[in-house]
Amino acid sequence: MSIEIGHGSFLRRIAIHTGAGFVPGMNAVVMGAALAAGKLGWELVGIRDGFDGLLHPERYPAGGLITLNPQLIENLDPAAAGLLGQSPRVDPFHVRQIDEDEMVEEVDMSDHVLDRLRAEGIDGLISIVGGQGLSILYKLHRKGLNSVCVPRSIENDIAATMVSFGFNTALSVTIEMLDKARQAAQSARKIAVVEVLGEQAGWNAVLIPEVPCDLRTVAARLKDKITPGRPYGLVVVAEGATLVESSPTQAQPSSLKASLSPLATGDASDHVIKRSGQAAETVARGLQLLIAEETFPLVLGPWVRGGVPTAVDRQLGLCYGAGAVRAMKAGKYGVMVAFQPPDIKFVPLTEAINKVRTVPADSEFIQIARSLGICLGREL
Repeated sequence: MSIEIGHGSFLRRIAIHTGAGFVPGMNAVVMGAALAAGKLGWELVGIRDGFDGLLHPERYPAGGLITLNPQLIENLDPAAAGLLGQSPRVDPFHVRQIDEDEMVEEVDMSDHVLDRLRAEGIDGLISIVGGQGLSILYKLHRKGLNSVCVPRSIENDIAATMVSFGFNTALSVTIEMLDKARQAAQSARKIAVVEVLGEQAGWNAVLIPEVPCDLRTVAARLKDKITPGRPYGLVVVAEGATLVESSPTQAQPSSLKASLSPLATGDASDHVIKRSGQAAETVARGLQLLIAEETFPLVLGPWVRGGVPTAVDRQLGLCYGAGAVRAMKAGKYGVMVAFQPPDIKFVPLTEAINKVRTVPADSEFIQIARSLGICLGREL
């Protein structure tokens, strides 16, 4: 809803919501959007738990929406848990519900979401989402939604932006926990194999999805490093890392996977329940067979999703939130706010969806790692 108030200005009512999965500091994005909207005289409302506040308003005392007034924003802690919450599923094109036969079915509720936004007088939506969420918002934009997206990923794998919101905090927590893992390995005189996030891109890891790993190469490097005076080691592996054929056999899917996924054809199948820690266990087992040294796998996984947001993510969150409002003021929709140092750009969603930001083989980071003597799993 836009109401002209003279002098070429408009009073608008816009909304903001978050995608699935918690990322520390999401309140900072909400604060940035609220402050920028307030400067324009616009009203900003928050949608609870993804799209659930629109789809199921009866579940919430205030009807699924929350008015983000100046008093609320002034007292909002950017380091606290997300004000708006998040839903495990944020896809209005595939909403699960129980049919008349008491069977679970998926229903397209996208038109209902758009109708509810219109009924609430909301003419623009800011979405703090990850890769899948960007594709969903693009489809809604094609159906008429005035949408602007903020990229949120602790794996930094969203295309068209250098830094996704949440990545810096996850990286800082990961480094802190790796320091503790190294100390534990030193104390136990063992080799710690630590699995970190990075299903498709290895911005967090040493054994990364972009470089298929030969465990024999890693084992040879460890043999050179491990001595009586230094009887321990630390191997960091991304959850999406792959092994070349010359490596020891990888772990097979568990019986639990097989029983729950009768149509599964492999770990990459949509029917398979992915098991956190498989990469760490596979690498640890393979290395122990090759070098006859005791290894122990550790999985950081969801632990790095918590913690206090770093100063970088607080600043980036405020910037992304305010940038989304600026995009709306300029009439730019179907875009993602992207940090392309030193600027904030508004890139079409078509440049960000169905793509993954990976580590290039000729990346300066790869070259620096090699110059530091870090083993990436095979010679490049």
